[in-house]
Amino acid sequence: MTAPRAEIVPNTPEYETLPLIKPTGFREYDARWILGRELNLVGVQKLGLGLGTYFHECGVAPRVVVGHDYRAYSLSVKQALILGLMEAGCEVIDIGLALSPMAYFAQFALDAPCVAMVTASHNENGWTGVKMGAQAPLTFGPDEIGRLKAIVLGNEAVAREGGRLTRIENLNDLWLDEVTAGVRLSRPLKVVCACGNGTAGAFVPEALRRMGAEVIEMDTTPDHDFPNYNPNPEDHAMLSAMAERVRAEGADLALGFDGDGDRCGVVDDTGEEIFADKIGLMLARDLSALHPGAQFVVDVKSTGLYKTDPVLSENGAATHYWKTGHSYIKRKTAELGALAGFEKSGHFFFNAPIGRGYDDAVVAAGAILAMLDRNPGRSLSQLKTALPEAHTSLTMSPHCDDELKYAVIGKIQDEYRALLAEGGSILGRRVVEVIDVNGARVHLEDGSWVLVRASSNKPELVVVVESMRSADDMRALFRDEVKPRLARHREVGAYNQEI
Repeated sequence: MTAPRAEIVPNTPEYETLPLIKPTGFREYDARWILGRELNLVGVQKLGLGLGTYFHECGVAPRVVVGHDYRAYSLSVKQALILGLMEAGCEVIDIGLALSPMAYFAQFALDAPCVAMVTASHNENGWTGVKMGAQAPLTFGPDEIGRLKAIVLGNEAVAREGGRLTRIENLNDLWLDEVTAGVRLSRPLKVVCACGNGTAGAFVPEALRRMGAEVIEMDTTPDHDFPNYNPNPEDHAMLSAMAERVRAEGADLALGFDGDGDRCGVVDDTGEEIFADKIGLMLARDLSALHPGAQFVVDVKSTGLYKTDPVLSENGAATHYWKTGHSYIKRKTAELGALAGFEKSGHFFFNAPIGRGYDDAVVAAGAILAMLDRNPGRSLSQLKTALPEAHTSLTMSPHCDDELKYAVIGKIQDEYRALLAEGGSILGRRVVEVIDVNGARVHLEDGSWVLVRASSNKPELVVVVESMRSADDMRALFRDEVKPRLARHREVGAYNQEI
């Protein structure tokens, strides 16, 4: 197959015969493109050939689990990927329609070192992508993606004999047995299960029922068009719909699941959303009482309360902040042997005895329900109120082209480093630290902070702020500091949502 091109005009003979692969689709820890405009099916086949070549390079048995999410085109993308993997001499194990954590589970259950899950996760319709790994439970990081990109774009892929395909039916039954085995509720809990008409709707309601929850299904019928809102439990539209349903039903909580079932969002019994970093803190309190001295990993978008929480300190728990991104937190959690890792976006990673180390939103949901079961006299809102006060924004994402976003972040880092060096302040508070491991997280003397980083999987920046004073101050940190600072850079465009 010829080397891929970055641009091919659709509806031409070249589009039907040559591989189209835009280089920016190779992201930090997975791959995502707008299908048709940035990637064609011939390009997907080329990607599969390159990925299979890389699996051979890794020195592992080239047995690959593949699955696909519920989008109108995902099956076609998966079939093209399978052709490429088989051309590379891989044994492909197709588990069909699946959640990403089901594909990760299949690596263990089917003794397959490698995985290639076709999903655009929570991205809007039109996007496609692949989450990949060759060492369960880990997924690719920048080094692996960089080598894969070089193989594919450099036309270094090697065709080999021996490719074959096996189809596995009903793997979801094995997965359901495992993820529900450890949770049996001893008290009735009324749970809104929100799936945004994504893939999770085909599997998650049954899992929650097996745990003993009274399930109120909400947008659980898979629909290619996502007619109500995008299945992203970090977005205001989905959280608002979940909150409204909780109030209407008098539910104990709502659990929201993203498009491929590896992220979980939460709304409490009063209809208030609880961001995943705060849920993580509640879980860390609960689990560190059962596992004294436990370690936890959180991403740089997460609340600063992990550093100062008295309950975690009393339980001897240690928390490590690390780069945002499911592959980064998953890898760091494994490296440290931490009990769990939490990302503000809703990825939860649990090692034994709770999980296998990868991000599974149903395992996270089970941990949340088990926490409530261990606190029979307290509601989720009461557990939240028991946390120290901190006012954290939702995640906001202004547009910034993939080709420009890292340069912009470099300039923002320089600005904040200079502000620190000159003893500067933000809204009357001295800057005391700039953490630049992943963008710029700027800490102020009262514990408040602001974060600006580049999105790892979309042409966007990511903004989060947290105030230790008040909700009004939290809004001011965004409106009077971060937003005007970013506005001075012409490359930064409109926000997807704002506080």
